[in-house]
Amino acid sequence: MRLYFDTAYVAKCYLNETDAKAVRKLATRATGLYSSAWCIPELACVFQRQIRESRLSKAEAAQVRALFLEDVGNGVWSLLPLSESFLHRVESLVASLPTSLYLRAGDAIHLAAAQGAGFSDIWSNDRRLLDAAAGFGLTGRSV
Repeated sequence: MRLYFDTAYVAKCYLNETDAKAVRKLATRATGLYSSAWCIPELACVFQRQIRESRLSKAEAAQVRALFLEDVGNGVWSLLPLSESFLHRVESLVASLPTSLYLRAGDAIHLAAAQGAGFSDIWSNDRRLLDAAAGFGLTGRSV
């Protein structure tokens, strides 16, 4: 089973956060792990926040950052590319959503990437992303 994780769930594969054990267990059952290439800079920000909040030292953050990038290089993660045409598609999809729906740009990128790659589900613990999933024809799922 192929799984699409947003950055929050990718992070749980490397950090000991709430639900991390369950997310890692889910990941081990997958035949393929996917995310958007957007998770590279977004995950760097997660690691910076961990340092700022004294949850990781700079050295620990460097280690998990290197492990993630190594996993990307070794094909553990398949990262869907962000082209200009893809970003225009994201803009078009967002413009068609109800205006009452709160959606951040990064979440829109993940939702459009999962939808465009043919996924029916997206895995996250981000309430706003999960709420917006149906607008992209996806089912938002959480452990």
